[in-house]
Amino acid sequence: MCRFVAYIGNPVKIDELVITPNNSLIKQSIKAKESEITLNGDGFGIGWYAKEISPEPALFTSVHPAWNDRNLNYLASKIKTHCVFAHVRAATEGIVSEANCHPFHFKNLLFMHNGGIGGFNGIKRFMRRELSDEVYEWIKGQTDSEHFFAMIIESLKKKNPPEITAEALADSVAEAIINNEKMKTLHGITEDSWINAVITDGRVMVAVRYVTNPLEEPSSLHYSEGNKYECREGVCEMRPSGFGDHAVIISSEKLTDKATDWKDLPPNHLLLVNENLRTWVRRLE
Repeated sequence: MCRFVAYIGNPVKIDELVITPNNSLIKQSIKAKESEITLNGDGFGIGWYAKEISPEPALFTSVHPAWNDRNLNYLASKIKTHCVFAHVRAATEGIVSEANCHPFHFKNLLFMHNGGIGGFNGIKRFMRRELSDEVYEWIKGQTDSEHFFAMIIESLKKKNPPEITAEALADSVAEAIINNEKMKTLHGITEDSWINAVITDGRVMVAVRYVTNPLEEPSSLHYSEGNKYECREGVCEMRPSGFGDHAVIISSEKLTDKATDWKDLPPNHLLLVNENLRTWVRRLE
């Protein structure tokens, strides 16, 4: 089961999320604590925004294990950003290749996922038939994750909001899940889908924690919010909420041991983060 971390808030160095914390993403790539699959060595990726340069994100992916890639160490300690996605992969659908590494990027959007679309190979061609030419041609890899992202993009394109908001993103994520489940039913697919995902445009962010079967517990997904996230002398923490700056972390696993810093996203719910970095939780109907 892949692991990921997303961040939006006061500018931080990427290594303060990926390398420095007690349970950093690098450590999760070697030995995940909250997953039956503990090794996530089938590549990694980081996506980040430099809003003073472009509204579109930068992206770096590699098929090397995250714990053994010196370029990641070099980059992570030298890049400071207000919004970053980082992901380590345990391959399920699709070969080990850069095209199959998360995060995925479409224009100014970034997306990453862990879990699986039940019966993906049985509905893959039908998912693609729902896409416009632009989105169809954009897909470069083989994963269920990228195809699910394409469904979200298509939903957002049809809505064509004058400005992307957290609500618009959440509506498109929910619509993609509903359409996917309808497609599975139509084609006799009974396998469960497990969808923990995050999407952002660098301004707003939405996460979802979902499993088809209400009797199953979805994969772990936590979030932390406060006034400011920082690391000092190797100790990372989220400072309490207050006036001024605000920061939000969404992570497959808790990065630090301070339990009061973290909340669980409830099963089959969405977490919305607006342009002012205020959060609220919405049930996935």
